[in-house]
Amino acid sequence: MAFAAVPPIVLSLFIISFTTLALSAPEDALLQFKRSLGNADALDSWSPGSQPCNGWIGIICFDGIITGLHLSDMGFSGKIDIDALEALPGLRTLSFTNNLFTGPMPDFYRLGAIKSLLLSRNQFYGEIPRDFFQHMASLKKIWLSKNNFSGSIPESLMQLSNLMELHLEGNNFSGRIPVIKDEKLISLDLSDNKLEGEIPESLSKFNSKSFEGNPGLCGKPLDKVCPGKELPGTETISVKSPPPLNEHKSNEGFSIVLWIVAGLVAAVVLLAAIVSSRRRRDDDFSILGKEKVSEACQVPIPGSKPMRTESSKKGSVSKRKAQGSKHGLGNLVMLSDEKGEFGLADLMRASAEVLGNGGLGSAYKAVMSNGLSVVVKRMREMNALEKDQFDAEIRRFARLHHRNILTPLAYHYRRDEKLLVSEYIPKGSLLYILHGDRGIIHSELNWPTRLKIVQGIASGLAFLHSELASYDLPHGNLKSSNILLSSDYEPLLNDYGFHPLINPSQAAQTLFAYKAPEISQQRSISPKCDVYCLGLIILEVLTGKLPSQYINSGKSGTDVVMLVHSAISEEREAEVIDPEIAGSIESKSEMLRLLHIGAACTEKNPDHRLDLREATRKLEELQV
Repeated sequence: MAFAAVPPIVLSLFIISFTTLALSAPEDALLQFKRSLGNADALDSWSPGSQPCNGWIGIICFDGIITGLHLSDMGFSGKIDIDALEALPGLRTLSFTNNLFTGPMPDFYRLGAIKSLLLSRNQFYGEIPRDFFQHMASLKKIWLSKNNFSGSIPESLMQLSNLMELHLEGNNFSGRIPVIKDEKLISLDLSDNKLEGEIPESLSKFNSKSFEGNPGLCGKPLDKVCPGKELPGTETISVKSPPPLNEHKSNEGFSIVLWIVAGLVAAVVLLAAIVSSRRRRDDDFSILGKEKVSEACQVPIPGSKPMRTESSKKGSVSKRKAQGSKHGLGNLVMLSDEKGEFGLADLMRASAEVLGNGGLGSAYKAVMSNGLSVVVKRMREMNALEKDQFDAEIRRFARLHHRNILTPLAYHYRRDEKLLVSEYIPKGSLLYILHGDRGIIHSELNWPTRLKIVQGIASGLAFLHSELASYDLPHGNLKSSNILLSSDYEPLLNDYGFHPLINPSQAAQTLFAYKAPEISQQRSISPKCDVYCLGLIILEVLTGKLPSQYINSGKSGTDVVMLVHSAISEEREAEVIDPEIAGSIESKSEMLRLLHIGAACTEKNPDHRLDLREATRKLEELQV
């Protein structure tokens, strides 16, 4: 369950205050909305008598008005209550990305003021009525990707005059692509559908990847020529006698001249398009910054210096770069230049998407003008150390190099909150791959892939326990949502080593290692808590079930620890293996060995629990 998105915004949105007051009517509407959801235990903070704009997870407010619901990556199901959402007149952004909603498209057309509608990676299906978006003129950003929508792309969708981002990839849309009314569109993806016919000329400016996976499409920017048409610069082939030699030379010289002229014209057009696109994008950011009731609000970041014009900058480029590397570019401290150098100003100008909200804060994907994609996490509870100590610890993380560890690229320090920047990993988290999409992606999780993931997690965890041996909790927050997967399913551990950075009073609420039984029973913290978390992931990967331990109330999901320990005691272990891999009869004995390793790592008594070195050794012995 991974991406939730909003229109291109400045990342200084991170410091919007959540202390504004909420009206009782919006509170009632949100509680009504909560009651319509399945698996809603993640919304424990939504309680009667409290203020939605002051601590309710997933609520975005501006000047006391609820402007956004960002409820991604939470495992919600049920029916989205549009009646409740209609009672929130200031609502501008809806993000339900990476959940388990199913059924036809809900009646979002009743929310005419919505600017961002983000439904990617759910299980919605069926046709969307042709006039569905007719009265949603404010829409700027629509993400419906990776659902099961079918039928034609609604013409009313392509007629929206303010549409800037449209992502429909990974569905079953068919028929021709409607002609778009306006050219404000700057981001488009229609790939992996069943579309056919010629691509409208107004969309030919986009990359060919926006249309791949549709065998029936033709025309620019694809290399496939539509029937009855030729690509510019090509000649119709005919069978006839060759011209005399002197005529051939004359035609050849003329053809060369035409090619040169055509090349110059194309270069001029391309340059004009780039300049126009950049100017239009800059204009869009300035407009967003001026909207009063919006999910996009430009707020100066305390401690950051105003951007200087080129005329006011002094010193050579190399000198400025050296200073930026040492002291941070615009109050953003660079820890690694492997992905290039960038500053806080670059992030503030970047196009951003909300990826999710967690106990430690919010995560955003930022795409900068040079094409680099990073994840920026806004951490609210990291106030245990002073600036110099915090800097030393983060730099320690940056020196960690292991194929199963994601190291930070940069950070921004403020007393009350921190920004941590790391590389963006497109495939997403293990949590999403396992539970967010039971379709194509999940089918790739065969036994060899799952064993590779588990062995990589153990290898990365063992490395952290070696490098951060002085920590009570070398990782401290190991769970499937904090394990990212590379394109070849190599796991990357994230959000590690935070225990000494977090306020002690908040550690129990924010770090998953505190779910280990000995903490609640004996108040005992040790590296064995990480081993318990590793065991829980092993059982999650083997059973394919969402652990109830991930949910605060424990009322959703499956208690995989109890399930597996009971199955072992009753000698029916094979019954709890995920049916999608249980068919590999030749590997059944290895699966059962892994199940027993996971059970040994989740023993309630830490003294009876496997040592991490022993667990890693046993895992390495397993074969495909």
